[in-house]
Amino acid sequence: MRISTLTACTIGLISISDLAQTAAATSATNLDEIVPIEAESTQTQSVSDAPSPKSAAVKQAIAAPEFSRSAQLVPAIATPVAAPEFSRPSQLAQAQFEQTYQPVSPTQEWIVPSRSPASTAQTAPRQTPPRPTPTPATPAPVPANLVLTATDVQIVGADSELQSIIRSKIRTQAGGNVSTPQLESDIAAILETGLFSTANFTTQANPNGLSVTFQVQPTTVRTVNLVNAQALTPAIANQFFQSQLGAPVSPTAINESIRQINAWYRQNGFTLARVIGVVPSRDGVLTLEVAEGAVSDIQIRFTDEQGRLVNDQGEPVRGRTRESFLRNQIQLKPGQIFQESAARQDLQRILQTGLFTNGRVSLEGDARQTTVVYNLTEARSRALNVSGGFNDDLGIFGNFNYSDNNFNGVGQQLSGNASIGTKDAQFDGRFVSPYRATEPDKLGYSISGFRRRGVSRVFDDEQSELANGDRPREGRFGGTVAVNRPIGNGWDGTLGLNYTRVSIRDRDGDVARRDANGAPLSWSGTGIDDLTTLSFTAVRDQRNSAIDPSSGSILTLSTEQSIPIGRGNILSNRLQANYSQYMPVNFFNLEKTQQQPEVLAFNVQAGTTIGDLPPYNAYTLGGPNSVRGYGVGEVGVGRSFVLASAEYRFPIYSIIGGAVFADFASDLGSADTVLGEPGIVRNRPGTGFGFGLGIRLKSPLGTIRAGYGINDQGEGRFQFGFGEKF
Repeated sequence: MRISTLTACTIGLISISDLAQTAAATSATNLDEIVPIEAESTQTQSVSDAPSPKSAAVKQAIAAPEFSRSAQLVPAIATPVAAPEFSRPSQLAQAQFEQTYQPVSPTQEWIVPSRSPASTAQTAPRQTPPRPTPTPATPAPVPANLVLTATDVQIVGADSELQSIIRSKIRTQAGGNVSTPQLESDIAAILETGLFSTANFTTQANPNGLSVTFQVQPTTVRTVNLVNAQALTPAIANQFFQSQLGAPVSPTAINESIRQINAWYRQNGFTLARVIGVVPSRDGVLTLEVAEGAVSDIQIRFTDEQGRLVNDQGEPVRGRTRESFLRNQIQLKPGQIFQESAARQDLQRILQTGLFTNGRVSLEGDARQTTVVYNLTEARSRALNVSGGFNDDLGIFGNFNYSDNNFNGVGQQLSGNASIGTKDAQFDGRFVSPYRATEPDKLGYSISGFRRRGVSRVFDDEQSELANGDRPREGRFGGTVAVNRPIGNGWDGTLGLNYTRVSIRDRDGDVARRDANGAPLSWSGTGIDDLTTLSFTAVRDQRNSAIDPSSGSILTLSTEQSIPIGRGNILSNRLQANYSQYMPVNFFNLEKTQQQPEVLAFNVQAGTTIGDLPPYNAYTLGGPNSVRGYGVGEVGVGRSFVLASAEYRFPIYSIIGGAVFADFASDLGSADTVLGEPGIVRNRPGTGFGFGLGIRLKSPLGTIRAGYGINDQGEGRFQFGFGEKF
């Protein structure tokens, strides 16, 4: 189409005030409403295309998870977090983390893209910016219905990065059609990005069409506004944006600050948190929307040994442990920001109750509304055993043993053992309510009662010890009440009141006052003593496992003060110390040691008694729990002692392990200070050393050990025991 020089050569000018009013009329402002941008699109439209909708503010492109997808664009709130896992030793509970939802991640790394895509959402600045001074218009503007060709399109006032954003937003492109309505729409689209405070255009006619120039003023960043932030404070956010405050807006700088904020979240344990959108405004406010992984709900689910939530009948797996008890162990609460370290500590606290064989934490929902699920597999906590037999003390007897480590569903322990025979009856019962760190105002406590009788470790050997030819039996009847709680710096303290009546008898149950050599068997000389004591024990346990430790240490210090009440009027104080150290090693670089490590274990014990010492309370040295290779009490019987042991423990196959051991003990020359000198009379050496090999079987009843030990006298023997020696 040919245009005359008089009518066609014209300069069109549209002032910013008119366009700003147009933009404000079509969209209401709310900086707290952040909408992620759509996937990037740089397609331009010709004049013949339908007019584009008002462009939205710059937003982050985020893919929504499957459960939140809809026909409309939905803000994505989840974060890509690798599911960390950790395991405790195979004999203990296993703990791990996993995510059961599909985490979403940005389709682009940046928040403000270098080329902002077109968007259907609408946004507007909080307040209308000042009206700019209009550029003088030419006498003859382009008619509104006139469509021309844009020969070239220039942008003035913006750097190359902002120019790229403008070109991706406007429809007017070089070689394409141009009209006044289209240019007005382009100005509105530029302003709606929030990156520019003012914008206008000028046109210059030429023989081939119009030359278009867009003139813009970049927004100056004045403040940062946070949306949905709890962990991220304005002070912390301003540190990352400090260099941008008071400077023209820079998408590259904004992106870098967002990356730094996301890194800050990760470094501080907020593994689900991240910035999900940023909206700049024409008045200089950068609005950041974050999703920090707010905990909306905490659930507890029980699984079977295969980790299934339902049994073979399709019914949910149910546990004995009360949910209220478990929730008391969980410090993470709804409304808090999810932190992996907090959930890890909660899971460890639950597993340390000893009620579960393994557990894991799973996350459901998304980073705005996160459901934390503790999946727990209960250990078998109840056992009932019935047996019978015959021995010299009981005659024909029946034995009943019951234990429940989760009594009442709150981790209390109840156990009892009764042996009823034709000659005697014996029993042992105990109830324990452990101290819980989650209930610091409540003391842990225990109550026990017992009636036992067996061959004395002090007076027995292969020869007859009583005048009538019987072996002396040591009977104990009494009970204990104790309370316990932490006492600071990693120490736990237990205070107990104990009463025991000790009697020495023959096989028929008659009291024996002296042995065959005429030595007294009790402190009172009657064969019966009363022991009333007040005991205190302090324990500092830093082992990684109480059942099968592979690293750490445990130190136990105890004192027991007897009160001179009852038969014997015994007044004494018994002091003991016990220290064990465990170190993982890998001497043979075995694949098995990755899950069941080789361990070097060391133990040192010492003790002494000050004051009255009944002979039956002397320290006996030798046996499977002392110096292996010797029988029980064959090393010495003394007022004081020292015992040292070393072991190298290694896995063999699955539940089977082995050990190389060495033991040494001494009564420190105290044998002659014991009433009746039972150690000297029986020719105990007072010092002994042993070494050997052993095997360990980890059964449902606990560790069963067997070993062959050789002592320093050249004698060897097989010995058996339950649990590790230390």
